Amino acid sequence: MTVMDITTNTSGVTMTDSSTMGIKTVLHPVSDLAKAKPVYTALLGVAPMADAPYYVGYEAEGQQIGLVPGGDMTSPVAYWHVADIEAKLSEVTAAGATLKESPHDVGAGRLVATFADPDGNILGLIQDPSAAS
Repeated sequence: MTVMDITTNTSGVTMTDSSTMGIKTVLHPVSDLAKAKPVYTALLGVAPMADAPYYVGYEAEGQQIGLVPGGDMTSPVAYWHVADIEAKLSEVTAAGATLKESPHDVGAGRLVATFADPDGNILGLIQDPSAAS
């Protein structure tokens, strides 16, 4: 039996048994990475685990906090970790969400995608290679 074999219909929305693993990643847009990095380092109390001109990432108490300079992000985006990104995107778009960014590999097999809820809030999904089995 696969995840797609188990479905539930609630209020007209069909859901598979593919629940999320919770919000584990939040990306914050920053205009000046050099100024933002010391603030987040002080807040989180840990040094960055990734420190590049295009991304600074922290691991703090099981949370991944990322700083993303430039780009088109206008507010922080919370990312739910899922085992099957395609299945979850199918569910949320069937329920009324709008796909913003199709799943794509951001390195080491990690897939990310974003969608908007009916009010325009941007939400994200992450599938790590270890989750896809």
